[in-house]
Amino acid sequence: MKIDATDRKILAELQRDAGQSLDEIAKQVGSSKTPVWNRIRKLREGGVLGQQTVVLDAEKLGFEACFFVLIRTSEHEAEWQAKFLKALKERPEVQEAHRLAGDIDYILKVRVKNARAYDAFYQALISEVKVHNVTALLSMEEIKATTALPL
Repeated sequence: MKIDATDRKILAELQRDAGQSLDEIAKQVGSSKTPVWNRIRKLREGGVLGQQTVVLDAEKLGFEACFFVLIRTSEHEAEWQAKFLKALKERPEVQEAHRLAGDIDYILKVRVKNARAYDAFYQALISEVKVHNVTALLSMEEIKATTALPL
C-alpha cells in the first residue's frame, strides 16, 4: 500500500488523538471530511490502522508497579515456545513481550499493583513453564511512553 504525505498527516493526527472528529482531522490536514474518511477507510482496509483503543492511566487505576522481566531459557523446542506464548497471552499483567537476540531470550513489560502482585504473577508463570533464569527490574520512573511512530 502506498502512503503519501496526506496519509501521513492523517495518521499523525490519529496517533495524537483518535477520538477527534473527522472535521477536526480534515481541518488539521488541510482537506475536507469525505476525502479524509475515504483515506482512513483505505488505511484500515490495508492493515495500516489497527484496532482503536484508549490509553488508561495505570497509576490512577492502582497499577503502581511496572517490571521489566528478563527471561533466559534452555528450552527452545516448538512445544515449549507454544506453551510459553500461551501463558503470556493469558496473563493480562503482561503488556508487552518480545523475543530477543543475544543473552536474554525474552523481555516482558509487566504492570501490577505492587511487588506482592508481581510475585504472584512470577510464581504462576514458573509453575506453568520451565525457565532457566528470571530477572525482574522495577521501573522507578517512567520517563517516556508512547505508541506513536515517527511519521
